[in-house]
Amino acid sequence: MALLNRLKEYRARLGINQTELGKLAGVSRQTISLIERGDYSPSVTLALKLARICQVKVEDIFEYEEDES
Repeated sequence: MALLNRLKEYRARLGINQTELGKLAGVSRQTISLIERGDYSPSVTLALKLARICQVKVEDIFEYEEDES
């Protein structure tokens, strides 16, 4: 199971860096970096916060993809 995301793309559209996005969302720059790399799945609350900051729906940033086993 994989949670794909386009957070880096939406952050770039806002013209802010990882530190700035982290401050707006109440998390560290490292957390934003981990999410963007796909190494960390955010909580529902954080995903909603990030979507609100980017002024889009959660589904615009995050996409769930099931493994084909």
